[in-house]
Amino acid sequence: MTAWGEAIDRAAPLAEYPRPQLVREEWVNLNGEWEFALTPSGATQPAVFDKRILVPFAIESELSGVGATVTPDDAAWYRRRFSAPKLEGRRLLLHFGAVDWQAKVWVNGVEVGEHRGGFDPFSFDVTDALRSEGEQTLVVRVKDPTNKGSQPHGKQTLEPGGIQYTAVTGIWQTVWLEPVSPIRVRSVKLTPHVKSGELEAVVEVEGAIEGAIVRLASKSEGGAPLRVTGKPGEPLRLSVPNARRWTPSDPYLYDLEIDVAVETAGRRSVMDHVESYFGMRSVEIKPDANGHRRIHLNGEEVFCFGPLDQGWWPDGLYTAPSDAALRWDIELTKRYGFNTCRKHVKVEPARWYYWCDKLGLLVWQDMPNGDRGIGPNEEDLVRSGTSEAVYRTELKSMIDGLVNHPSIIAWVPFNEGWGQFKTNEILAWVKAYDPTRLVDGPSGWTDRGYGDMIDIHAYPGPSMQRDSGERASVLGEFGGLGLVSPGHTWADAPSWGYQSYETTQQLSDSYRGLVD
Repeated sequence: MTAWGEAIDRAAPLAEYPRPQLVREEWVNLNGEWEFALTPSGATQPAVFDKRILVPFAIESELSGVGATVTPDDAAWYRRRFSAPKLEGRRLLLHFGAVDWQAKVWVNGVEVGEHRGGFDPFSFDVTDALRSEGEQTLVVRVKDPTNKGSQPHGKQTLEPGGIQYTAVTGIWQTVWLEPVSPIRVRSVKLTPHVKSGELEAVVEVEGAIEGAIVRLASKSEGGAPLRVTGKPGEPLRLSVPNARRWTPSDPYLYDLEIDVAVETAGRRSVMDHVESYFGMRSVEIKPDANGHRRIHLNGEEVFCFGPLDQGWWPDGLYTAPSDAALRWDIELTKRYGFNTCRKHVKVEPARWYYWCDKLGLLVWQDMPNGDRGIGPNEEDLVRSGTSEAVYRTELKSMIDGLVNHPSIIAWVPFNEGWGQFKTNEILAWVKAYDPTRLVDGPSGWTDRGYGDMIDIHAYPGPSMQRDSGERASVLGEFGGLGLVSPGHTWADAPSWGYQSYETTQQLSDSYRGLVD
């Protein structure tokens, strides 16, 4: 257990608003103790839920209170009762930050939806399933093939060891309720244009009707109002003159308010109000004074230096025990002297990226791998139609969910040969879908000649490819220096390291030499 895990409030774990870039004032957190049961995969809902689980911690984790292994032959069942807020003509949305992997949801015995994908948020409108009074009953069934399936699962395995880790099954991010207007913001896409001093915003509206209007409001650094009004679904340009640019050393964020209004009979009524934020920054590859291709942030060369951040917690596995723990982890990364982290084959909760935005940490975001691996000199994997479709769906969902975070400057669709297929086609699709960020060629192993960077892995290294053409040369992984710390390893598991040391001084000396 971490110190945060020891101090957890089991009645209200992770109580912070879970979606910092689309904030509404009224919401209900459903985290806490739920009823729980494990059954064979094909079984119907059990009559008795014989265990308790602390949501939102994965079933296998210490903090969940269950700690059980879930196989592809199992189904995990969750149940809790809740009181619905007064709606008065509004709708009620049920949100899940993430559930690994396949979730089917019922409210009062009515199926309200199903979702597949272990890393992306999803929601269901449960209004029509609510009882008119009294308690409501929520049931969730989860199935997860982990590494026995072809879906993206990252480093999870049912046989943990080495650099493969304990599986994560079920609800692992916040579950919450939100009463909303029938006419409301559905999604927001924010794109900073640093050179022209503008923020481009596309606001999609649910239930949009004739006369719906979107209004954006912010303030300049000096406090002057910034406003623009337009139609739902159309690109709006908010002028941000003399914009203060977001950098790791000065992570300045602008507050943003978004209203959806309807005009009828000459009167304008606000139907929905959300709060967000944005950072003004650009990223590109261009030559330095000596003609070498380099990464540039806001037009200036930036040297990206940081850890391969795995995102596994001793007590919560995929889920940090508290928001304070999330923040501490990022603050510690910066205190070590890093300005970057590569988020390795995992997608974090929205609040992790919020703290990267707020504290100033550049992020290279991996797509979690699935299916099977190929060797360094093998041809691309040939996936089944189902496997490819799942990968493409979850890749798009990851980008859609994270696209507004200024801290994220690069997408990494493939790590080494882990599930690598149709390499250049996938890299080109990502670049076309989000041309505002860098796209790493396969990080390590077999390069196919495309992407903004040519990326090698060298252990312990360091070593580099020469840059060529329009691509920058990067060292995606190196080091791997290991030191066993008593009391901080699993009891019988061997330690992992590409080079191992006996003392902290040996480790420190080796690390300093490597980094120099």
